[in-house]
Amino acid sequence: MTDMDDLVRRVAVRAASDNADLPAPLDDARIAAAEAHLGFALHPLLARLYREVADGGFGPDYRLLPLSGPDSGVTGEYLTLRETVVAAEHPEWPEGVVPILTWGCGMYAGVDCRSEDGQVLLFDPNPYGGGSWEHCWFLDSAGLAGWLETWLAGTGWFEEDAYERDDVAEPEPWDGAGSRLSAGV
Repeated sequence: MTDMDDLVRRVAVRAASDNADLPAPLDDARIAAAEAHLGFALHPLLARLYREVADGGFGPDYRLLPLSGPDSGVTGEYLTLRETVVAAEHPEWPEGVVPILTWGCGMYAGVDCRSEDGQVLLFDPNPYGGGSWEHCWFLDSAGLAGWLETWLAGTGWFEEDAYERDDVAEPEPWDGAGSRLSAGV
């Protein structure tokens, strides 16, 4: 068993214990259809989560969005967010970053499917003051695996008691935001 296999297994156990009504996992055809709509492949670990754990409904706080759904899902949210980029002088959402979870108040956790480790980014529109959106993007975790480990350990900034602990890493400004947004990609 590889470390990734073990991680996916632990996520599946936690997901099932947190949510008795966990959606069924997706088959390869449904994942391929979503990727075709997106125009790129999901990060491999993210695809495994949807294939082996569930079609959303697990994870921190508000839980992962379904990949494609009748309501709000990863594919629909991404396409809507990217639709506004085409005509925008200052695009707000980079290509290849799929929103996987909403934190409320317009905030999202997103996975950068272009990065090898699947960086997890935080989009928070609240600091926006006009012009570039780069100050609204933060690096939550260098990789999706690390983000999941943080959730499993209960040590993320998003945990209810996080403000009481000194060891919690806050999201840092995302260094790649300016270049990715200015290129519109």
